[in-house]
Amino acid sequence: MQTPDTIQIPGLCGPLETIYLPVRGNAKGVAVINHPNPLQGGTNTNKVIQTAAKALNILGFHCYLPNLRGVGNSPGVHDYGRGETDDCTAVIDYACAQHPEAPKLVLAGFSFGGYVSLFAAAQRKPDMLLLIGPAVKMYTERAEPPLPDAASTLLIHGADDEVVPLKNALEWAAPLDLPTIVLPAASHFFHGKLIPLRDTVLRYAPLILDDDD
Repeated sequence: MQTPDTIQIPGLCGPLETIYLPVRGNAKGVAVINHPNPLQGGTNTNKVIQTAAKALNILGFHCYLPNLRGVGNSPGVHDYGRGETDDCTAVIDYACAQHPEAPKLVLAGFSFGGYVSLFAAAQRKPDMLLLIGPAVKMYTERAEPPLPDAASTLLIHGADDEVVPLKNALEWAAPLDLPTIVLPAASHFFHGKLIPLRDTVLRYAPLILDDDD
C-alpha cells in the first residue's frame, strides 16, 4: 500500500482538502469515502473510513477521502447533506477523470457520510455502494433517496451501535430486501472491531464487484 497524500480537489465552495491513497501497479477503479458528521468531530482522518480505504486500496482502488465543506481546510459551512452531496460528486468526477484506465467506481460512507453517499449514488450509480453504520432514518426533514441498486450495495452495521441504532438499518433495508452484515459487539465507531470491519470489506466487496482474484 502506498503512502497517502493530501491534495486539493475543486468544489463548488472551493478546494476540497482530500486524502488520496494511490494504488501500486494496475488499478481496478476509484473509491470515494465520506466521513461522519463534522458537528460531532467527523473528518477524513476518522479511523472507520481510514480502515475502509485501506481495505479498498488492497482490492485495487485509488482512494479519495475528502473533507467535505466546512471541515478541516475545506471552505464553506456544513449543509446537512445537501451541499456535501455536491462536494462528493465533484470528487467522484475528479477521481474518475484522473484514472480513465481504472473504470470501476466504489462510493462509500460512514454514518453521516453514508447518508451523503446515498444521495451521490443516486446521481453517479457506483459499481458498489459501501455503507458503514449509515445515518438512515435519522434526518426526518430530508429522507434518503431510493437505493439505486440493492445488489451492488454492501451494508455493514454494529450490533451495539449507540448513535445510529441497528433497528434503523434493518427497518430501512427490509423493504429493499437488502442483506445487512451485523458485526457482533461492535459500537458505532467500531472500537476494538476495526480489523473485523476491514476483513468484512475484504471478504464481501469482491463478490459485489465480480472480482475473480
